Amino acid sequence: MTQPHEFDPQLLSEVAALPAMPGVYRYFDAEGGVLYVGKARNLKKRVTSYFQKNHGGTRIGLMVTRIVRMETTVVRSEAEALLLENNLIKTLNPRFNILFRDDKSYPYLKLTAAQIPERATEKSAAQLPATAFPRMAYYRGAIEKKHHYFGPYPSAWAVKESILLLQKVFRLRTCEDTVFNNRTRPCLLYQIKRCTAPCVGHISAEQYALDTANAARFLRGQTQDIVTDLERKMQHHAELLEFEQAAELRNQIAALSNILHQQAMETGGDKDVDILAVKVHGGKACVNLAMVRGGRHLGDRPYFPSHVQDATDMAALDVELPEAIAADALELDASAEATTEAITDAAPSAAVKPVKLKAPKSVESLILEAFIAQHYIDVLVPPTLVCCAPVDKDLIRALSAQTGVRISAIHQPREQRRIWLEMAQKNADLQLARLLAEQGSQQARTRALAEALELPTDKLDLLRIECFDVSHTAGEATQASCVVFHDHKMQSAEYRRYNIDGITPGDDYAAMRQVLLRRYTKLAEAARNNEAKMPDLVLIDGGKGQVSMAREVFEELGLDLGLIAGVEKGEGRKVGLEELVFADGREKVYLGRDSAALMLIAQIRDEAHRFAITGMRARRAKVRVGGSKLEDIAGIGPKKRANLLQRFGGIRGVTSASAEDIATVEGISKELSEEIYRALH
Repeated sequence: MTQPHEFDPQLLSEVAALPAMPGVYRYFDAEGGVLYVGKARNLKKRVTSYFQKNHGGTRIGLMVTRIVRMETTVVRSEAEALLLENNLIKTLNPRFNILFRDDKSYPYLKLTAAQIPERATEKSAAQLPATAFPRMAYYRGAIEKKHHYFGPYPSAWAVKESILLLQKVFRLRTCEDTVFNNRTRPCLLYQIKRCTAPCVGHISAEQYALDTANAARFLRGQTQDIVTDLERKMQHHAELLEFEQAAELRNQIAALSNILHQQAMETGGDKDVDILAVKVHGGKACVNLAMVRGGRHLGDRPYFPSHVQDATDMAALDVELPEAIAADALELDASAEATTEAITDAAPSAAVKPVKLKAPKSVESLILEAFIAQHYIDVLVPPTLVCCAPVDKDLIRALSAQTGVRISAIHQPREQRRIWLEMAQKNADLQLARLLAEQGSQQARTRALAEALELPTDKLDLLRIECFDVSHTAGEATQASCVVFHDHKMQSAEYRRYNIDGITPGDDYAAMRQVLLRRYTKLAEAARNNEAKMPDLVLIDGGKGQVSMAREVFEELGLDLGLIAGVEKGEGRKVGLEELVFADGREKVYLGRDSAALMLIAQIRDEAHRFAITGMRARRAKVRVGGSKLEDIAGIGPKKRANLLQRFGGIRGVTSASAEDIATVEGISKELSEEIYRALH
């Protein structure tokens, strides 16, 4: 029989002193890493359940034996605990929690707020500024309360498709305010009946405001109400013999009715719904989120959580122990010794009444609950969630209390919702199959490279490759890049760029020497003190010259020359003919055009090149405009800017011109020319 693990008496004393209140707990290992974050209605009962029995060789047991420190936070309600728990999970990335990471924020459709200046009644529509006429636009970022936002949408395409529909029916403007304020005649969108041209006064501010309000109602799903109102107004104009206005409304009703017919085929009446489907296979999982907004099915987006196996094993502990046993284990002496003995020896006894255990949750339910709790912290939650598996009602109640939205989670839906769920489930199956295929292919490439270069193959997940490249334009704005590959994928969060200064422009060897010294001087010292780990392979985008420079740096730092490999382009610089050049004297290696190892090297090398050249171009652009732009200079409008660029042939010409030369341009005074010169230098 496995002996129970001996815990630090101080830790057990802290467990015994926990309050019977809702809160969040965090477990830490000896290195300070976060093992697990959890929430509880009753901290005392929940945390004690981890320590009151022997979990054997399970993943739970592995986690529990690593706990050396604990932190807890008491909150007022389960809703607060839910919010704090999932904020901490996203921030701390604990080893034994299911973790969802958003690759990017969701896009929204933005309707700007109308800002009509004072005494606007004295001005015609053509004289009003752009801010008086709300603009619709694709938007991603922080939300300002003064504007109206609709969404979120699963993709940029969904937003742009919605904007196109609104242009066809309500003909709202999409142009920037600067374009609006400088127009003297309607643009092409007016000619093709996609805009009412408020920029030149072809529509009154009142009528435009009405169209804006109807567009907002359309986005909220109140389409039938809009049609009814438009029909009533059309009849009114017809009775007054205002046939031109009635015809405009008729066309608008026809366009809207066409869209309504399409939506009726899709949605069956629902307005805002999220559909959640889960597929688990091969130790991986996919949550497919499909969105319905304003009665329109907008598409879906897949999510792939981390730590699925570890986290689902941990969650089993929630239903494994009767609360009565956990409560018994808490009747402890205040001293640490008594605490240790009581927690270690606590077990069911004849005096304890049998308690009916909860049925264990399915893996799909656990993953769904983790997704719902984490995802809707940052994203607006719709009133209806259609789920492929049952979800804890307490979670939904807590989420409703947190967001102020009355939420219902529907399992086993009918009719249209069932069709949606089947579609989402099919997409989850396809997305997970694609991920597993890609990962299998990438893992095969990693193994092929390790075998070709005689690197360790027992722990391929830990194989770390760093690749360097240098980029410049005729010696200008030289930048070096370092990209990182491990865990079978590129790790963009660990990429680094290095501005290269103090060398002869165009000297790639000196640039490579500088970046390698900056990268590995401190890392080599930390590795000798076992505080860091050197990469298993350092790739250099270059041949013998670059590799020789890398060898000098590694000899200077006392590092293993066997780590260095240069990617030398083959005959005619053709893709697939690359050879590997080594710093330790080994012969060149040609992997073969169809080699999986060469495919991986090419992928890493190309990523280093892309990262270097994009950084170099950004730095070059900043240098060429002297850190400023003409548009940012007070007193420079579109006309003066155009005159300057036309006279000097571009921004570089303006930058190289003297203040006296700039003053010769039409509309540029001597004072303004001096201001331009100062701003560009």
